[in-house]
Amino acid sequence: MRGKYKTEILFHLQIALCRRRISSSTHRRLFPPEKPIHNNNIALSRFRFLGVNQSAHFLHSLAAPDRNITGHDKQSAVDVHNVLKNHRGSSPEEIERILDKCGIVLTEGLIFEVVNRNRSDWKPAYTLSRLILKKPVNLSSSSVYNEILDVLGKLRRFEEFHQVFDEMSERDEKTYEVLLNRYAAAHRVDEAVKVYERRREFGIEDGLVAFHGLLKWLCRYKHVEFAETLFCSYRREFGGCDLKAMNIILNGWCVLGNVHEAKRFWKDIVASKCRPDVVSYGTMINALTKKGKVGKAMELYRAMWETGRDPDVKICNNVIDALCFKKRIPEALGVFKEMSERGCSPNVATYNSLLKHLCKLRRTEKVWEVVEEMEHRGGTCLPNDVTFGYLLKYSQKPEDVEAVLERMAKNMCEMTSDLYNLVFRLYVQWGDEEKAREIWSEMERSGLGPDQRTYTVRVHGLHTKGKIGEALSCYREMMSRGMVPEPKTEILLNQVMAKPKEEDNKLRLNSREEETEVEMNYT
Repeated sequence: MRGKYKTEILFHLQIALCRRRISSSTHRRLFPPEKPIHNNNIALSRFRFLGVNQSAHFLHSLAAPDRNITGHDKQSAVDVHNVLKNHRGSSPEEIERILDKCGIVLTEGLIFEVVNRNRSDWKPAYTLSRLILKKPVNLSSSSVYNEILDVLGKLRRFEEFHQVFDEMSERDEKTYEVLLNRYAAAHRVDEAVKVYERRREFGIEDGLVAFHGLLKWLCRYKHVEFAETLFCSYRREFGGCDLKAMNIILNGWCVLGNVHEAKRFWKDIVASKCRPDVVSYGTMINALTKKGKVGKAMELYRAMWETGRDPDVKICNNVIDALCFKKRIPEALGVFKEMSERGCSPNVATYNSLLKHLCKLRRTEKVWEVVEEMEHRGGTCLPNDVTFGYLLKYSQKPEDVEAVLERMAKNMCEMTSDLYNLVFRLYVQWGDEEKAREIWSEMERSGLGPDQRTYTVRVHGLHTKGKIGEALSCYREMMSRGMVPEPKTEILLNQVMAKPKEEDNKLRLNSREEETEVEMNYT
């Protein structure tokens, strides 16, 4: 018994040492070594208790496998994450050997967790897809493969995307959505249409539902004209009055900001057998308010009450927001009062509309009064990540950020990638390198970044400080992770890299002129 007991102890010690090596091998390329965090600084460890906001990503709404993993499984997810990060160039076979040495067994929930920790990097997701083929992993559904596909498609790795898709033994409606989403996002509209034509392979028998999905993703990525052409081509196939499809296209024109085409299509809806519904009115009101045509929007808003199509809270929120933007605060408060009296209860978005404009006006006391009222009402009025986003955006000093983060913790509001990037940008602007480093580290731990926005802020921040070498290093790392830089970042770094060449050319030109001058003097 003693020998067996000793063997078990040695085995567990080996696993612990392996994990320690994995964790300690993590290195930071963009920041110098971390300094100890003292108690008098803001406790960014609060972020760790806030968790991951699953609504921040498209596929987080999917029905995931059992995500209630144990503490041991969570530690395993961290270990796998570190192995994939520190052995990025290694083959799947080598990764497999390292995991075996650590005693880590891949499960469906564990793979799902690791993929979500690396949504801004295609390599870990692809490597995990190779390991699934090599190791016997029991997958209850196609959710894990759908998540891997989504990451590969998001980062435009279509060669690997097609390879993983071909290897899937089971495909469902969510797979169909992923393909449409990523093809439309990459402007590969013909391939998106081919996916629609193969809809039965994904278990979708209702052609109309599949068609609505196709139109939705095409319009979301600005292919509205193409979507309308498809609608005209297929409308006879489905027959009748397809108001939902018309609303999708109307919304597409509105999101595109083309009010002229939106008005044209609105007239088509009115002239058809279909009568505009609440969704149609809401879409047009939203488009008009975004273009600053508040008068026209108010006409439609009043017409809704008069014709018995009572506006919902979303429409009222759009009207309130537009009136606040035009500084017509009394009218906005009138709409707020009217909606409450007519049985349309306000929600967090209603308050956020008021709060956003109060923050712009620097009405600090009134802002916190509104936050307290939201907390008091509770339910759908509780402050959310958008609320705290406005409070952070208009923070003027680090103490303001601390106050907002404390309020977030009090309201059990989770951090999102948007909030992390917002706080990171503030600390970079204020030149607080230590806090910026803490945020970067926390984003890595939470799996919510760093993403393209974080790298962009870092590159521009380093350039502003004159740290050109570090800025270029950061830019190269961003590119190596498959992130597409913003045009302004490319222009900036192209100018930086062109300067040494220009200076070199000037030196050569000056040297030649001097040589010519010497020759002329000699002759």
